[in-house]
Amino acid sequence: MHKIPITAAAVLAMLTVAAAAQTTPSSPNGPRPSSPGSATAPAPIQREPAINPLTKEDVSNIEGTTVYGSDDGKLGHVSTILMDPQTKKIDRLVVTSGGMLGMGGHRVALPIDQFKWDSDKGAFKLSTTLASLKSMPEWVEGATTATGSSQPSKIEKPLTGAGDGDKTPK
Repeated sequence: MHKIPITAAAVLAMLTVAAAAQTTPSSPNGPRPSSPGSATAPAPIQREPAINPLTKEDVSNIEGTTVYGSDDGKLGHVSTILMDPQTKKIDRLVVTSGGMLGMGGHRVALPIDQFKWDSDKGAFKLSTTLASLKSMPEWVEGATTATGSSQPSKIEKPLTGAGDGDKTPK
């Protein structure tokens, strides 16, 4: 009958001791906050410039990279990396803007040479704005697209045979 309260008290005591061991006591000889009139100011934190992921052998970190526009406003992020099937080289990045939790965003495939790397922000920069990006044709996954464009190539024409066996483009 008394086993449950005693066990609960023992567990609570062990958790309290573990939590107390993780806190750092303040030492009387430790650093103190500087007074407003002190001559020494804390040194600014120096960040190392971010390396352009397009220059690395492993390009898996490109997806999710933030993309900024010419007005320094956030355009979106890189959602897909596209390569030219003949050369096996990355030739376009798909930028997704808007949307919520990966749903409903406007996706546009842009040529790789339009992306500039901003090492201070650790992000890509485009010489466009959000309004012009949203006015571009949307990239559709699985659709054949011309290099550097998100519009279907002009080579493919729809088949208009209505089940009569005529498969020639009209």
